[in-house]
Amino acid sequence: MKRGIVLMNLGSPDSTSVKDVRKYLAEFLMDERVIDMSYIARLLLVRGIIVPFRAPKSAKAYKSIWTKEGSPLIVITRHLQEALQAQVSAPVVIAMRYGSPSPKEAFDELMRRDPEIEEVIAVPMYPHYAMSSYETAVEYANEVHAKGKYPFKLEMVPPFYQQPDYLDALAESMAPYLQQDYDHIVFSYHGIPERHVQKTDITGSHCLKVENCCSVDSAAHATCYKHQCLVTMKKIAGRLNIPESKYSFSFQSRLGRDEWLKPYTVKRLEEMPNEGIKKLLVVCPAFVSDCLETLEEMAVEGKEVFLHAGGEEFTLIPCMNVHPKWVETLKKWTEVVNGE
Repeated sequence: MKRGIVLMNLGSPDSTSVKDVRKYLAEFLMDERVIDMSYIARLLLVRGIIVPFRAPKSAKAYKSIWTKEGSPLIVITRHLQEALQAQVSAPVVIAMRYGSPSPKEAFDELMRRDPEIEEVIAVPMYPHYAMSSYETAVEYANEVHAKGKYPFKLEMVPPFYQQPDYLDALAESMAPYLQQDYDHIVFSYHGIPERHVQKTDITGSHCLKVENCCSVDSAAHATCYKHQCLVTMKKIAGRLNIPESKYSFSFQSRLGRDEWLKPYTVKRLEEMPNEGIKKLLVVCPAFVSDCLETLEEMAVEGKEVFLHAGGEEFTLIPCMNVHPKWVETLKKWTEVVNGE
């Protein structure tokens, strides 16, 4: 069976111009799985309030991390594509949920490279299930696949938050940074509204409704973002022998005034120095590739907040990016899914 591989990431503006950032934000925030309200309400909020005010600020933030090759997220994903392609015979392409290259462009590229492809393995680059990340990427790719009437079968790699290969790769990429002297390590995950957690609760009665819901066994955990984040943290801590007293979790990137998953990273960064935490490590396991949320929001803004509050040392542990163990993991997964 002839096969192809698609690495699916979030996306990025085409440039740091306000115009391109505005276009990107509009596409991203108009996604009903990101801002889950009626189309008219979402249109008024996104086009009338969020984008006009946020685009200039976001453009400035992107400029601070932009490289000669372009957006870090796109560049890193392309480098990962090249690294994986060097180890597999099947053609490897990349696709972004928002912006370019789109899933259609990725599928078309695979067909140009080999018109006889029968199966495509798509790897959504999201370890944890959330309607605003994994779910929207998968549903959109499936829609494009069906609409395009492509001749190949499309298979999706499921969320891999507790897959041993992923955990081993993440732990190995983190290990060198834990050799330095530190007081605490924060696992900072991208936040989502609390209502998203409840919307994806397949039982309709567990998430954020049962006391200690993330620790009580439930079928809801199959699609519970918070539970899956905590599982990743605990398994990584176990692999790296991090004492329970030296690590914690929080959620970043809050948008709007709704209640999001807590605790909020920015608030914890303000509080920690007063708790005696002066030397801090931060890792962002919701991302496999460094991007605006890690390189600017955490490495710049987060560091400033922590140091201003009295912290002394702030170290952001990079995402796995193109770590050899991560490339090896992707190779293994595509071979397993392919049935080779």
